[in-house]
Amino acid sequence: MPATARREVLSDLIATPGYSALKAARETRGYSLEELSLTCGLSTHEIADIESGRDADPSKLRRIAVALQMPEGAFIDMPASENRPMQ
Repeated sequence: MPATARREVLSDLIATPGYSALKAARETRGYSLEELSLTCGLSTHEIADIESGRDADPSKLRRIAVALQMPEGAFIDMPASENRPMQ
């Protein structure tokens, strides 16, 4: 899938209420929580906490971005409102 198409899909998912940018990126790339956990070395609980907005540790965000083959700062440079689910 071309990079521009991936960005458009990701943008559409980010705009969906209740979706975090990280969860959208993970699901767009076809990873389950367990698969991403194995790939980046974080526990499924740590990833779930990040997806829900309870944790925003930059080092964890970098590890996840690299595992998803995204730029290291993809989730760090994003405004907090885009990386948290809407309530």
